[in-house]
Amino acid sequence: MVRRVRCLHYDYLRLLTMLNVFNLSKSYGEQLLFSGVTFNIGARDRIGVIGPNGSGKTTLFEILAGNVAPDSGSISMRRDITIGYLKQEITPFSRNTLFDEVSHASNKITGLAHRIQVLQDALSEGRDDNDQAELLQKLGELQHKFEAAGGYNTEHDAEVILFGFGFDKEDFSRPLSEFSGGWLMRAALAKLLMSNPDIILLDEPTNHLDLETLLWFEEYLKSYEGAVLVTSHDRAFLNRVAHKTISIEKDDVIFFNGTYDDFTVARQKELELNEATAKRQDLKIKKEMRFIEKFRYKATKAAQVQSRLKQLSKVERIVVPRATKKIHFSFAEPVRSGEEVIALQHVLKAYDGNAVYQDLNLTLRRGDRVALVGPNGAGKTTLLKILAGVLPFERGQRKLGHNVTTAYYAQHLLELLDPENTVLEELGRAAPDEPEQRLRGLLGAFLFSGDAVHKKVSVLSGGEKSRLAISKMLVRPANFLLMDEPTNHLDIASREILTDALQAYRGALCFITHDRTLIREIANKIIEIRSGAAVVFQGNYDEYLASEESAEGEGRDLPQVQTSFPPRGITLRDMQRQRKIAEGELRNSYYREATALKKRIAGIEAELAAREAESKELENNFSRPEFCKDAAQITAATRRYHELKKTIPLLAGEWERLSIEAEQQRLGFEQAKTNLDAQFAAGKTSA
Repeated sequence: MVRRVRCLHYDYLRLLTMLNVFNLSKSYGEQLLFSGVTFNIGARDRIGVIGPNGSGKTTLFEILAGNVAPDSGSISMRRDITIGYLKQEITPFSRNTLFDEVSHASNKITGLAHRIQVLQDALSEGRDDNDQAELLQKLGELQHKFEAAGGYNTEHDAEVILFGFGFDKEDFSRPLSEFSGGWLMRAALAKLLMSNPDIILLDEPTNHLDLETLLWFEEYLKSYEGAVLVTSHDRAFLNRVAHKTISIEKDDVIFFNGTYDDFTVARQKELELNEATAKRQDLKIKKEMRFIEKFRYKATKAAQVQSRLKQLSKVERIVVPRATKKIHFSFAEPVRSGEEVIALQHVLKAYDGNAVYQDLNLTLRRGDRVALVGPNGAGKTTLLKILAGVLPFERGQRKLGHNVTTAYYAQHLLELLDPENTVLEELGRAAPDEPEQRLRGLLGAFLFSGDAVHKKVSVLSGGEKSRLAISKMLVRPANFLLMDEPTNHLDIASREILTDALQAYRGALCFITHDRTLIREIANKIIEIRSGAAVVFQGNYDEYLASEESAEGEGRDLPQVQTSFPPRGITLRDMQRQRKIAEGELRNSYYREATALKKRIAGIEAELAAREAESKELENNFSRPEFCKDAAQITAATRRYHELKKTIPLLAGEWERLSIEAEQQRLGFEQAKTNLDAQFAAGKTSA
């Protein structure tokens, strides 16, 4: 985490309003996005902006960033306030390397560094004493400002942020043009955080982050000293980051002082109250209308009729906004499978000679609802494709259980939808024998109601196509579903509907998602993919996280032994041979990595000691009057001193990181040996 100086006037700054929005409205053509929007942004506010796709969340951010003008209303902000904005679509970067682009993101620090360099160059030209004295005074002032702005920690801060977003040291020198879209999004986030604006606008920042990176990012945002406004379809992310909520709804924009979950509970209570009040109001109006219709043409009742008509005209009708309700649909029951759904035995999978899995053994059973977790690039999608039977492997076996049928969902399915079909016709292709009424019922459950079933596939949004593709899978479901990021393109309401559908599904399920709420509500087994191993955790996601926390510092990042060791039917002698081989590989791997790490630590310790001694000597020289008389000498010494001040924290940080890594390696080696012994004992007993 980036070290920041704690403000002495923190309580005052927390209450300080940096930006005011008053009576804002915006339309596109005849479509009104929002109107009468009024709210304030405080210096430490964390605000989640929610609403269905197309409701105007991005437009609101564009207005706040100054890129789009509102139709009416005003925005005022304190002087010198800076706003940083992360868009969903990343514009092309410069040709810089990753590290240069991120570390130079702070314009203020970069400008000060340039001016310091100019003054140092001027001092080295050997001007007269008066000029030298004046230049030295200005140089001292600039260096003080540079240090106060965190300039000497810039490179260290950039490293911390880039490591936090999952980049390796080797990535730092790579040009940005070599990175894929997901990694460019991470680079843009890192650059934005390094620029340290007073207000950060984040439009769907979690789309390309794995769970591990997401947790780091959440903690960073919690301690960020500026204000944060964020849109996200990740409910867990909103709950952990935001303590205020702006909900852009069809006919209203609601500002709520609380988390997303707090808002949904309060909103549901409000809806229920409004519904009850609206029903009572309707009954009263109908009663009045019956009286009016009955006596409208009776002269003796004319005064009463007119009085009641006047009263009705003044009644403010209560309008209950539409809320997404839990779906109730009778999904087709899949054929019952055997107890063992699928088994992978001794699978080897490699890309271009690099093994992703070397000896993978894994079994899934009926009733399993498995979430695959792990960092991006660990091999989650590779494993899912192997399980689905759509990716070949070099060695081993994939065995489907009795009566097992599979269905695989991935983003490529959206491209297979026929753009010329209507939504109803496309669903009918998957179940030609189903009556139209049942197809309409399923589409209604997935938010295609009324005339929406006649929309052409070609005009559907990404979220609508995802909902249609999922409904095609569930109209005639297989008994083993495999799903790769099914929540992509889905807003919160659509994700809740997907959760309802998967809860109602009765087959086995294996899925990958970054939506922790979906994992929490669906999964009963977690498989962590790390370092070529598939480590099975029997339990839900919260129990898995609790076990992760308790195991922190015990080397979970080090080589793990594959699950399902050994296979049934193997002899005791073979088991002992395999155990000896596995233990030897484990020890060799540990000593190879530990030895290299110890050499790096020793080298850094020696370099750090030399730099600290040199810095101490310069400090002693600065206190000697005779040393300060030589302008050229003091200029060179000052330049060297600031170089050391910049280098020493970097070396110390690197030494600390490597020392922790070495200790985790040692603990991990001990834990891995314990796991190996336990698995051998279990295999010996079963044999």
